Amino acid sequence: MSTKSLTPRDRVLKFLNGEDVGRPPIFSGMGNVIVPMLDKYGIVFSRVHRDPELMAKAAAGMYREFGFECAVVPFDLGVEAEALGATMNYYDDVEGLLYPTMQKKPVKDADDLQIPSDLEHAGRIPVVTQAIKALRQDLGDEVAIGTYVIGPFTLAGQVKELDDLLEESLLEPEKTNQLLEKLSDAIIKVFHIYKDAGADYFTLREMGATSDVLSPKSFKSLIKPHQERIISAMPRPAILHICGDTNAIIEDMADCGADAISVDQKNRLKDTREKLGPDVIVLGNFDPVKVLHQGKPEDVGPAMKASLNEGADAVWPGCDIWPEVPRENMEALMSALK
Repeated sequence: MSTKSLTPRDRVLKFLNGEDVGRPPIFSGMGNVIVPMLDKYGIVFSRVHRDPELMAKAAAGMYREFGFECAVVPFDLGVEAEALGATMNYYDDVEGLLYPTMQKKPVKDADDLQIPSDLEHAGRIPVVTQAIKALRQDLGDEVAIGTYVIGPFTLAGQVKELDDLLEESLLEPEKTNQLLEKLSDAIIKVFHIYKDAGADYFTLREMGATSDVLSPKSFKSLIKPHQERIISAMPRPAILHICGDTNAIIEDMADCGADAISVDQKNRLKDTREKLGPDVIVLGNFDPVKVLHQGKPEDVGPAMKASLNEGADAVWPGCDIWPEVPRENMEALMSALK
């Protein structure tokens, strides 16, 4: 098959499999939905997180409206925590753009954590699975459907008070390890639930384990073993994303066994590429906030090309695309790629 005739789904999946696809794909494994598209389709942001039809419509809209080569659900980071007992605030009565947050966290120690035996029916996991199925029915084999699950340490901070978690991980890491072990079991199950629903590629998002929060030594001893276990058991292709300055742990990230690793704009991409060599698929570093959200259209193309020149293998934002990205900046991004 000529690379010119590849569908967006073919391009993304073959790329993640290490095949030559002619040009870098432009996609993400994290939230990517923007207000101009929501407004066009009449979608209220606070409702999109609980309605599978709206979720699927919003995800597909980024491809239909701009040509962004994927459809990714969900859009917020609370799905797994809610399924495990956290109480969410959706800000239904607040004007403006707010992501759901945790109102009440259910865990003080590992013994408090109860993983539902019917996890596929817990919380909003059915919303995400129904959205994935709706996307597959809508898009067929034209566009790759991505999804993500929060990593165990990040998820621990969603179900347990973060200050308590950080203190415990420093003073009593064996207790934190017990909690991470149970959460890893749940994460693996959720990934396979999404796989069975029809998702094509999968991102493990361990934002809370950045070197901005944990020392490289703590990452290696406490976080890395759980990431290795999850990645070895999760569906493929598997992507590992960690936010913040990840240069000190980048080799440990690569060792975890994912098909690609994703870094954010704080990562020094040239250093990462030098450490990892040419064979590891590295995604990210394109700044979705200062460039795509806050920058001018003429800033977008040079920033995108700089990420590629410094070692990124695809056009992949360093984190979620902020919903208030202007239409003209999104259009500038796609134009620069073409």
